[in-house]
Amino acid sequence: MGFESVYQQALSRALRGEEQVRTAGTDERHLDCLLHPQKQPYVLRLQECGCGAGEEHCATACLFNAIVRDEQGKLTIDPELCCGCGACISACKAGNLTASRDILPVLDALKHAKGPAYVLVAPAFHGQFSSRVTPGKLRAAFRQMGFTGMVEVALFADILTLKEALEFDRHVNQEGDFQLTSCCCPVWIAMIRKQYPELMKHVPGAVSPMIAAGRAVKQLYPDALTVFVGPCVAKKAEAREPDIAGAVDYVLTFQEVQDIFKAADIHPEELEELHKDHSSRAGRIYAHTGGVSEAVRSTVEQLRPDRSIQVHAVQADGVPACRELIEAIRRGEQDANFFEGMGCVGGCVGGPKALVDAQQGRENVVRYGEDAACATPLENPFVPELLRRLGFDSIEDFLENSDIFVRNF
Repeated sequence: MGFESVYQQALSRALRGEEQVRTAGTDERHLDCLLHPQKQPYVLRLQECGCGAGEEHCATACLFNAIVRDEQGKLTIDPELCCGCGACISACKAGNLTASRDILPVLDALKHAKGPAYVLVAPAFHGQFSSRVTPGKLRAAFRQMGFTGMVEVALFADILTLKEALEFDRHVNQEGDFQLTSCCCPVWIAMIRKQYPELMKHVPGAVSPMIAAGRAVKQLYPDALTVFVGPCVAKKAEAREPDIAGAVDYVLTFQEVQDIFKAADIHPEELEELHKDHSSRAGRIYAHTGGVSEAVRSTVEQLRPDRSIQVHAVQADGVPACRELIEAIRRGEQDANFFEGMGCVGGCVGGPKALVDAQQGRENVVRYGEDAACATPLENPFVPELLRRLGFDSIEDFLENSDIFVRNF
């Protein structure tokens, strides 16, 4: 029985509340990967690879040199180097690689949750589950799954936009100064940290919106279960990084959520509308390339319209382009002062587990941004309200003492 068959069978059992058992023909390793994904790499090898020397397409595609041959000459994935970008999965012509899946532990955690359970939905979500699935209907679908509520991570993208705008205002004051956005992309940050550590001084010490959302929920509800949902496999790796681990308990991809909806016979488009609106346009457009730059630029302009140096941004799309941009910065060939990198072409909407193509995803995100009641976090009344609930008395207090939104790279 192949991995996909084991996966579908295990998912059906979990939804029926049945114990997971190893049936005849089941590869025990496959079931263990599904039951204990936290003990596995972010990319799983389903069977031994038959590639000969020099034919390792997966290793060639990996820009982090995470795929190597072990002492027996077998290809293996080094979990210390792998950032979960998923490039190797697409490159593997034999189809021997797949992304780790967290569905079974999530369903079990929902069943045994001691406190509220919140799903944290990435800004790229709009339109992913069909054009008929509005944010309110998706919220209702997660309620039917067993979650207490749905939190749009775009609200925390608003908060991080404000933080990066304040950091830009503080540190970029003359020609030659620049900022490498920490944005929402763990692949971009992993590339800088692992391959260009000398540039980390230009990266504000901010967590991603995903981690900000998880930490905020945990601070307000210490017993809460937090599950992030998005198009990205690398978010699974980010959630386990030692300095930020614990903020997000599990990460599901859009594909995994769609699998649950299908197996549980949940039809979001038919459900009631549970409408809530907390994010600005700035936070919502984080999901496509250029969105972070535009969000910070518009916020800086609104914050300091008389500033002599405003945001001059350049973006890179995809891992090779990110590397080319960084090399150009190192050679002094870039005169911008704000650099945004997205590991996937198109940004998060181009993620490996998105359910619609990147262009359609971008159009959905742009439209959702245009529907926002406010343009920037400075106009969003929910930003100061949430910051107040988290214990911040002022913008200065937020900038100086925002440990919840800071990480030590």
